[in-house]
Amino acid sequence: MSLTYLHPVAKNNNNPLAKIKLSNALYPIAIGLIVVGYLFWKDFNADVLQDIHFSWHTLFWVVLAVFCMFGRDLGYIIRIRILSNNQLSWLQAFRIIMLWEFTSAITPSAVGGTSVAIIYVHKEGISVGRSSAIVMLTSFLDEVYFIVMFPLLLLLVGRHAMFDIDPSSGVIAHSLMTFALIGYSLKLVYVLILSYGLFYNPRGLKWLLMRIFHLRFLRRWYRAAANVGSDIILSSYEIRRYGLRFWLKAGASTFLSWSSRYLVANALIMAFFSVSDQLLLFARQLVMWIMMLVMPTPGGSGFAEYIFTTYCRDLINVPFSLQVGAATLIALFWRLITYYPYLIAGVILFPRWIKRNFSRKPARTSSAEEC
Repeated sequence: MSLTYLHPVAKNNNNPLAKIKLSNALYPIAIGLIVVGYLFWKDFNADVLQDIHFSWHTLFWVVLAVFCMFGRDLGYIIRIRILSNNQLSWLQAFRIIMLWEFTSAITPSAVGGTSVAIIYVHKEGISVGRSSAIVMLTSFLDEVYFIVMFPLLLLLVGRHAMFDIDPSSGVIAHSLMTFALIGYSLKLVYVLILSYGLFYNPRGLKWLLMRIFHLRFLRRWYRAAANVGSDIILSSYEIRRYGLRFWLKAGASTFLSWSSRYLVANALIMAFFSVSDQLLLFARQLVMWIMMLVMPTPGGSGFAEYIFTTYCRDLINVPFSLQVGAATLIALFWRLITYYPYLIAGVILFPRWIKRNFSRKPARTSSAEEC
């Protein structure tokens, strides 16, 4: 399968799908491998391999890490079925999530896959209005998870444990709290604005967006802002019908998905070494994902590998001289399990999905024309 595949909507520059090319999957892979390769070349100590012994213990924790990834995807699949009132089948939900994750993996973290997710949902038989509501609610629930869990974990583990790491860890290590607070503030503002639009005054929020993006230096995004405002209005009509039971189920599936995502690294470290503080490792990963919001690379590639090695190495129970090597090794395995599979899944599923939903059979030539 060629990575230079061009799909039938590529000629329509107004369609967000036209910006997705399978060749884009090569960039995050290359960036991530270059960063990991640099870390191996710069700081890797081969002595760390002496502590690695493959056994049933190793197999157990690796399998558990894979199951955590299944938990991540299962939470997403359950949630999107809940949001669609089970109108989506399990297969349809799986296909949407894989395509959505693929789009997120090849676009900057701040953009993600939400720009085309409405199309993915709509093409599975959901109306445009309900598709907008599903995608908007998905984004809203994800951000609420961060808004709630960050201060809770900060309270449980303490600020110093969360951010004070070895001074030799580099420039980024010294700015961890600044990065986290910027990312958290952006998420908080987003949730507050979206909550106002979804639950209180959707038309007022659209009017505000139109006024803001009518400014000369923002005018190029005026049409996109208008579309967002319309999506919020459509979503608001859907959301106001939901009751407490709906929100509890949607919140629980969101918690399952994101918490499973973070536990992958805990399990991987336990497979080869041990963790000095499981809860702190979990908390620091949440901070990492908040910081990835401001990273311009697709899927946070490169930054994710570097910050994991920098930020989590002191939690691996190995001598100090081996911490960087151990963390780099785990970072590689971590991304292999949590990131690259979605690139592969997208390369397989995306062309088939485009062909199924956008290919048109050529019209039959009339007998007069044939003559």
